[in-house]
Amino acid sequence: MDMQALFKLSYGLFVLTAAAGGRESGCIINTAGQVTDTPNRISITVNKANFTHDLTLESGKFNLSVLSEAASFDTFRHFGFQSGRDTDKFAGYAHCRRSANGLYVVTDGVNACLSAKVEQTVDLGTHTLFIAGLEDMEVLSDTPSATYAYYHKAIKPKPQAAAKPAGKTAWRCVICGYVYEGEELPADYICPLCKHPASDFERITI
Repeated sequence: MDMQALFKLSYGLFVLTAAAGGRESGCIINTAGQVTDTPNRISITVNKANFTHDLTLESGKFNLSVLSEAASFDTFRHFGFQSGRDTDKFAGYAHCRRSANGLYVVTDGVNACLSAKVEQTVDLGTHTLFIAGLEDMEVLSDTPSATYAYYHKAIKPKPQAAAKPAGKTAWRCVICGYVYEGEELPADYICPLCKHPASDFERITI
């Protein structure tokens, strides 16, 4: 086991994968950390609304793929922060492989993967805390782990401003900036602010 994989857990975002009863699923969580180092134990907290939670609870084992700053938005969009019962997350998904425990690990934009066996569960109401012993750890890259803040800053696309509708014609005084709204500027027009004539106006669109 590569002990350096534990350092990837100190903060970040993870793809949690689990399987039970012939069903497999995965979702992104942001709660994982080391509990003890002798033996190596970690904890994760998973929302009960996630189907991956049910599979983890039933099977007693799970994998974590630690997402790095190289992770694409497509990975986040594919797995999401919520896993549904009716979606096969791995159907046709090429960026993954199975680990020694038979569960999937994601390999694209990931810096470490860990396999764990659940030793204890704690009911937290809307969530379940899983405390698990590590059975396998592997470092895949030296790229820093992706924090939630980094995800919002550099990975998640920024919302695009809605295109402005085609504007209307107006005239702006090049001397003082006063704007006259209208398709045509009267030839004898005088700027009400600086008193300059129509010849000192330029056509603009607003």
